[in-house]
Amino acid sequence: MWINPQAKASLPFSHLRANLCSPMEGILKKARCSKLMTLSCPTPSRSFAVPGGTTGPRHHSPLGAQTRHRKLPVATRIMMAIACLVVSLPAVASTSTSTMAVSATVVASCTLTTTPMAFGNYSSALATSTATVTATCTNTTPYNIGLSAGLATGATVTTRGMFVSGSPSIVLNYGLYSNAARTTNWGVTIGTDTVTGTGNGAAQAITVYGQVPAGQLVAPGSYTDTITATITY
Repeated sequence: MWINPQAKASLPFSHLRANLCSPMEGILKKARCSKLMTLSCPTPSRSFAVPGGTTGPRHHSPLGAQTRHRKLPVATRIMMAIACLVVSLPAVASTSTSTMAVSATVVASCTLTTTPMAFGNYSSALATSTATVTATCTNTTPYNIGLSAGLATGATVTTRGMFVSGSPSIVLNYGLYSNAARTTNWGVTIGTDTVTGTGNGAAQAITVYGQVPAGQLVAPGSYTDTITATITY
C-alpha cells in the first residue's frame, strides 16, 4: 500500500497498520508460537509532510520511500507462521478395534443350615417345639429337603426317639412335622414326605415342627438325638 504525497489529508497510522498487519497477526495468533507472536509489522522511521500542513507516518510505497523493520521481512514471518501452525497441529491417532467374547456358566447350587430344637423339661405331658432349616439356592433351582430318622435304636422317620447318652435303646419318642398342626410327617422320601421349594438366590427359612407325645414315663435323664437334614436339587 502507498501514500499519495499529493493527498490533501493524511490517513491515520492505525488504519495503515490494520490493513498491513491484520492478516499476518491472525495467522500468528492461530499458530500459538510465542516467539513469532513477538514479531511486529514495520514501524515508521520518520514522518513526512502532506499538503495542508499535516504530518503522518512514512510507510513503504511505490515511490521508493524506505522503511525500517524490527526483525524479519513480512513475507518471511508469514511463511514462518504458516510452518509453525502446521507443526503445532495435534497428531491424529490411528485406531483399530476387535471384539472379545466373555462367557460364564452358572451351575445350580444349594446350601443348608439348621437351628437346634429344644423341648425343655418333659414331665409326661405333651411337649412341642420348633427348629429352622434354611435353604439358599441359586435362582429358579428346585429343591427337596429331607430329615433323617435319627440315631436311636429302631428309629424310623415316623417313630423317632431321643435317648440317654450311651443307651440308644432307652428312648423318648418324638416326631418331626412340616406343618404347624403336626399332622404331616417330615421324612426323606422325595415326592412323598420331603419339603420342596424353589430357590430365589436368597436364604429361605423353613420351620420344622416337633412334638413329644404325652404319657411317656421313661427314666429321668438328659435325652438327645441327632437329625441329618439333606437338600437335593
